[in-house]
Amino acid sequence: MGISDFTRLKDIVITIKQQTFDHQLYHYRLAFSGWRFVKIIHGGESFAALSAGLQDAFWRSGGVPLQHRTDSLSAAYNNVSEQAEFTKQYAALSHHYGFKPTRNNPGISHENGAIESPHGHLKQRMRQALLLRGSNDFGSLEEYQSFLDKIVFKLNRQHKVRFDEERKLLQALPKHRTHDYSEVSVSVTSSSTITVKRVLYSVPSQLIGCRLMIHVHDDKLILFAGHEKVGELTRLYANGTIRNRNINYRHVIHSLAKKPQAFRHSQLRDDLLPNADYQRIWQHVDEHLDSRLACKYIVSLLYLASNDDCESALGRYVCQGIDTGKLPGLDNCRHHFSHSPKQSPIVLVQQHDLSAYDACITSNSAEENHA
Repeated sequence: MGISDFTRLKDIVITIKQQTFDHQLYHYRLAFSGWRFVKIIHGGESFAALSAGLQDAFWRSGGVPLQHRTDSLSAAYNNVSEQAEFTKQYAALSHHYGFKPTRNNPGISHENGAIESPHGHLKQRMRQALLLRGSNDFGSLEEYQSFLDKIVFKLNRQHKVRFDEERKLLQALPKHRTHDYSEVSVSVTSSSTITVKRVLYSVPSQLIGCRLMIHVHDDKLILFAGHEKVGELTRLYANGTIRNRNINYRHVIHSLAKKPQAFRHSQLRDDLLPNADYQRIWQHVDEHLDSRLACKYIVSLLYLASNDDCESALGRYVCQGIDTGKLPGLDNCRHHFSHSPKQSPIVLVQQHDLSAYDACITSNSAEENHA
């Protein structure tokens, strides 16, 4: 039997680049051996989160248990029904891998004790490891997942003998994974945006007017126009009744550069400024330059940052100029940060005398006649 559950770190605060990271952990455990797998989950206890975590656990362990147990997850069970009824997606997942889905009785949490108690052991190990590490801050999500993987590896090492015994009885994996996402169809607005799960995202402006099929994963959105993949976005989650936004100025800056005055009245104006440096620059030019010139300046700056991949350095450079009382001109910025086009090398080719081919033909003909 394999057991799945989700758990939150109520008394452990994790930050990514100094920003509090709101998340939970998917925890899978084999009941006999105690072998486990842990995966970071960005949002709620969705089917995408359950499917991605469970499939990762199956492939990491090298096999599929005969039974898989959860509590009454809405991602797996239709809890509105009076009878135990699986969701269509979860039923398809269990059929694909060949396991029998089971659940503990609603409201009786001790029936899932084989995973509830290990939650506490895992969190205690995390606390100890974070103390030894000296920081709860990670440079990236991948670094945090690697930190968890090392903890789980050490825990699993204690159960190696029993796991080797249990692994022999696991069912074989299928030839491939199955879906770990849901699908949503949306149209791209004239503002180059889409709305998915109450979150507003920007997409490349060339997709305006297109109908997109979105594969909604726990941590990302994959965009398709027909059968062609046209983009991938980091997924955000709505915060209660507050809608969230994921706006990337690079998606719209090339079209905005043609009409820079549209920047001032854009509903996405504040979201188009990528960090505090650019917010400060806009505030400065809006106060000290003519309205038309202020829009042209900030749009041209964003255009340069996008084209030459110099967002951070360019923002710091302009802010340093503001600090000294002299706003750098656009030509000055382009001179410092624009990559000059590479010049093609001059290749001199000297054409040889074509009469050499006649000599070859004559020579070959003479050899053939001789033969």
